[in-house]
Amino acid sequence: MSASPRIIGIGNPCVDYISVVDKLPRPNQGAGIRDFSRQGGGVVPTAIVTAARLGAECGFIGVTGSCTNGRFIREDFTRHGVDISHSVTDEGKYSDFALILSDLETNGRSIVYRGGSIRRLTAADLDKEYLAAADFLHLAGHGEHERLAARWMKEAGKTVVYDASGYDPAQETFLSYIDVFIASEFYYGACFQGLGTYEDNCRAVLAKGPKTVVFTLGEKGSVGLSDQGFFHAPGYQVEVADTVGAGDVYHGAFLFGLAQGWEAERTARFANAAAALKIGAIGGRAGIPTCETVLAFMRDGTVNLEERRERVEFYRNLWMFEKPETRDRRAETGKT
Repeated sequence: MSASPRIIGIGNPCVDYISVVDKLPRPNQGAGIRDFSRQGGGVVPTAIVTAARLGAECGFIGVTGSCTNGRFIREDFTRHGVDISHSVTDEGKYSDFALILSDLETNGRSIVYRGGSIRRLTAADLDKEYLAAADFLHLAGHGEHERLAARWMKEAGKTVVYDASGYDPAQETFLSYIDVFIASEFYYGACFQGLGTYEDNCRAVLAKGPKTVVFTLGEKGSVGLSDQGFFHAPGYQVEVADTVGAGDVYHGAFLFGLAQGWEAERTARFANAAAALKIGAIGGRAGIPTCETVLAFMRDGTVNLEERRERVEFYRNLWMFEKPETRDRRAETGKT
C-alpha cells in the first residue's frame, strides 16, 4: 500500500475505564463484571488512532495533564505512531477520564465523565504551517480554535471532516467550513425523524456547504450522498462484545479511505466493516483492526481472533499491572 496523505485531528483526549456487565444494576443492587479495561478515549483521538492503525500517517493536537492518565494518553498515541509534537502537556494538572458501564442486555453504554483540571486548547496553540501541510483535518467541535483551523485548511484547499455525534443547533453555522459531514443516527433522529427519505435529508445538509454527507445507522450500516450519487452501505451482523467507540472507529476508517482516494460508497463499506470488527472487543481501542484484517473480513468474513485477543489482553493488563518503569518514574518524581 502506498504512503497515505497526512491526517490531523483536533480534540479532547481522555482515559476510559470500561466495565462490561450483563445488565445495569438497579439502585442499591450490584452486578458482576464480565470484562474490564483501561484504554485511551475521546471521539477525535480514537478516530485518529484508528486511521493510524489502518496505515495512515496521522497527527493529533490536544491537551493532556502531567498525571498518570495524561502519560497513558500520550503513550497510547505514540505506540500507534501518531505524531503529538504539537499537542500540549499542562504541567501539574490532571486529564479527563470516564467511567463506562457497557451492558450486554441493551448493547448500550452508560458513561459518567470527569473533566480534568487541564486547560483547554486555544487558537494560540495552533500552528498554521503544520495544519496546512496536512491533507485532512478531523474535528468534532466548533469552537474558536476549530473554526480557525478549518478556515486555514479551506484556504489551503484541503479537506475538513466533521463528526456530528449528536445534534447541536450551533453546528449549523459551521457547516460551510466542512467538506465531509458524518453524523450519527442520534443526530439524524433529532433533525429528521419522520421527515423525508435518507436521500432527501442528505441533500438538505449538502445544500448547506458539505460536499459529502454520511449518516451512520448502527447495525443498519450507513447512507450518504456525494458527487457520485446516493448510496446505502449495509452493515455487518456480528456478535457484540461492547459498542464503546464504534462510531469513532467508523470515522477513523472513513478518514483512512478518504486518504486512499476511494469513492464515498467504498469508503463507507470499509468503515462499516472496521466498526463491526471493533464491537467484537471491549473499549474503543482494543478492537481496532488493521487494514488487512478489515479487507479479509469484507472478502470472506474472516476475523483474526488472535490479534484481537492480544490487544484485549494488552489493555486489560494496563489496568491491572503497572509497568516497573512507570513505578520507578513515579518514585523518582513524586508525581502520580
